[in-house]
Amino acid sequence: MKRTGGQLIVEALKANGVRRISCVPGESFLAVLDALHDSDIDVLVCRQEGGAAMMADAWGRLTGEPGICMVTRGPGATNASAGLHIARQDSIPMILFIGQVQRDAREREAFQEVEFRRAFTEFAKWVGEIDDAARIPEFVTRAFAVATSGRPGPVVLTLPEDMLRDEVDAPPAKRYMPVAAHPGRSQIDDLYLRLIAAERPMVILGGTRWNEEAVAGIRQFAERFKLPVGCSFRRQMLFDHLHPSYAGDVGIGINPALAKEIKEADLLILLGGRFSEMPSSSYTLMDIPYPQQQLIHIHPDPSELGRVYRPDLAICASPADFVAALADQEAPAEPRWAERTERIHAAYLAWSKTPEKSPGAAHMGRIMDWIEANTAPDTIFTNGAGNYATWLHRFHRFRRFNTQGAPASGSMGYGLPAAVAAKQLFPEREVVCFAGDGCFMMHGQEFATAVQYHLPLIALVINNGMYGTIRMHQEREYPGRVSATALNNPDFAAFARAYGGHGETVKATEEFGPAFERARASGKPAIIEIVLDPEAITPSRTLTEISQAKGR
Repeated sequence: MKRTGGQLIVEALKANGVRRISCVPGESFLAVLDALHDSDIDVLVCRQEGGAAMMADAWGRLTGEPGICMVTRGPGATNASAGLHIARQDSIPMILFIGQVQRDAREREAFQEVEFRRAFTEFAKWVGEIDDAARIPEFVTRAFAVATSGRPGPVVLTLPEDMLRDEVDAPPAKRYMPVAAHPGRSQIDDLYLRLIAAERPMVILGGTRWNEEAVAGIRQFAERFKLPVGCSFRRQMLFDHLHPSYAGDVGIGINPALAKEIKEADLLILLGGRFSEMPSSSYTLMDIPYPQQQLIHIHPDPSELGRVYRPDLAICASPADFVAALADQEAPAEPRWAERTERIHAAYLAWSKTPEKSPGAAHMGRIMDWIEANTAPDTIFTNGAGNYATWLHRFHRFRRFNTQGAPASGSMGYGLPAAVAAKQLFPEREVVCFAGDGCFMMHGQEFATAVQYHLPLIALVINNGMYGTIRMHQEREYPGRVSATALNNPDFAAFARAYGGHGETVKATEEFGPAFERARASGKPAIIEIVLDPEAITPSRTLTEISQAKGR
């Protein structure tokens, strides 16, 4: 039976297990929208393509399956590129479908035409265009395989408008098969011998292609061997922070004691991540290309092994497959590094204790204490980028897998779309978004999406009236010369109510708990604006202290 290209796209998505997509509709893919009308795939209609793409990224981040986003050509696609960049840098599986101009107008700079195979090469693992509807099953299945294999990432498929209306015969699509990446037996034996010979080993977890079983497996391995385990920047959900082996967050503003331990380690095991600029403290924790520490690097993509750091042992394997191979490794009765592991964990606990004092009436340290005492271990926390995120990353103790949605690429505006996606995926779990005032306004319109689909997330908008991170750097480098960082913001509680949600304003610490409970009880998407003193720029230093330090 002949089907239109639009119908074949939807059939291929269903065959590959897709349950939901995010989109901003466009006339360039009306045939797909029409086919979705007869499908049980949930369609989340968003307010801006960047937010839609970030939602798809969050689905991929929290499920390991490609998140699906559909946008129109030209302006729609370029808006979506922010989400593509996040997925690329964070190794998140995602497929972006872009409606394209009709085939007979290509290469004429037609209305909203972009040559995406040139424009998006830096943003995606593969950019393809389907000019023959009969090849849709082939292209879509390949897109799923590319997005999930090796180092996961985004794929872009462009869909000429007239191709989607063609009626053709095509074979039924079949589900893609993920590519496994198992370590060799000799490699596991080699790792074991190196570990047993070490005096000061350290494990750093990162990357993607993890699952519940792998997270439990690495915890059990660390328990048996009494190993210190750190988590790479914004990958903290990979290890229980209250486990006696947890060493801390290897990211921006790293605990100096942990940085010292990494530099002085005689064996580093990097599992899953790339150890790029942020987790490596601007490439200062290991020498390039030859680290002083003996290095074992496990990554599912061979092109990443040795790309920056030359490992002593390179193992091409996904974290899940690698951890499964560790299950039968016998630990020494008394690991010589056990006391060091205890010391490192104690240093983490001290580092993650909230500060006693802070400028202003609203004290983020006390607010974090309340959050820690009054949210469940399976609560999902999301955020974008900004100094405010330090309060979450440093002082929240992640306990479980799949409780963090944060861009390692440092993209502002991510927290709210990610929270929308997380709440749709896990409606039974509480979802809390952290956002700065500048960060929130970049995709604040997606609060309307949360309202439209009855997704009662809670967004904490930490408002200090400026682009805080840039102002901090500005005061450090050019003290007293404030330029282009001040913000005049709306009343965020009124903003929430205008969209049909619940709004609260917190100006003092003691107001936060009751405001959160009212937001929780409302059953609506909620915004709690926390009015923060601009001086409270970091947990340890005020804005004035940073400015005055330049002249010393």
